[in-house]
Amino acid sequence: MQLKYHTVTIEDLVPAEHFLRKLEAAVDLSFVYEETAHLYRRRYGRPPIDPVVMVKYLLLGFLYGIPSEWQIEARCANSNAFRWYLGIDLDERVLDHSTISQLRRR
Repeated sequence: MQLKYHTVTIEDLVPAEHFLRKLEAAVDLSFVYEETAHLYRRRYGRPPIDPVVMVKYLLLGFLYGIPSEWQIEARCANSNAFRWYLGIDLDERVLDHSTISQLRRR
């Protein structure tokens, strides 16, 4: 049995015409940092979850009709396009559904 190794990036796996590429180019979510700045402490505790990434998680759930945080987590883990949109590489873990749920409530 012979194994092959391929060098591939997540960028290569998402087609140029994919809806999420168009969404990323069209919608600027940088205002989220300013709107949530008062909620984050810079020097204490764990590094925070990027608020733009959190908004993107919720946006994916809304746009794709995913009703629960658990299902959002599962789709993000299995979709290269979702991973690309969220900035999560192939070897990184997606946010846990309980984290998404806690951040949505807060």
